[in-house]
Amino acid sequence: MEQESSDRKLVQQFIAGDGKSFEILLERYQKRLFSYIFYSVKNRHVAEDIFQETCIKAVTSLSEGRYAESGRFLPWLTRIAHNLIIDMFRQEKQLELRSTDNFNYPVLNSIRYAENTIEENMVQNRIYEEVRALINLLPEEQKEVILLRHYGDLSFKEIAEYTHVSINTALGRMRYALINLRRLIKEKNLQLTVSLK
Repeated sequence: MEQESSDRKLVQQFIAGDGKSFEILLERYQKRLFSYIFYSVKNRHVAEDIFQETCIKAVTSLSEGRYAESGRFLPWLTRIAHNLIIDMFRQEKQLELRSTDNFNYPVLNSIRYAENTIEENMVQNRIYEEVRALINLLPEEQKEVILLRHYGDLSFKEIAEYTHVSINTALGRMRYALINLRRLIKEKNLQLTVSLK
């Protein structure tokens, strides 16, 4: 709670024109933010680019008064990064579908594409988009553990260390996240073939 209060004060100071305040906030959270990005994209150079873009978007949003005052700066910053990561994955998929001329790997000869028909790939992509949309509806703590486990491929021990909680708490958050996801799937009457372990 003290940290949230401190974050809120620093945000207000930055909006009022104190540039150093954002530097303090960034220094406080840069390790956790970069780790989240890196575990999601698994490429240091890409992670560095997304990290920088996240900072630019955050500064722009704060400067333009588009910061939703919630007192929780890190989840807000992580959400910006998450959206940039999703955008990057979408762009990569579009590039893969367009042409293989400019790539050093044979997209059309890939077993991954040979195993599924175009229709199956479209259905699968649609399912992933629907699951991502449902994940975004979860409470922040549950959403974080799902993203770190399934997109970041972290073990529960790593998730516990990353989020500064016990392994039991991390497992509990995953359990509630899956319960809530199943409830949302049922409510929205979605037919998913994706395994939610």
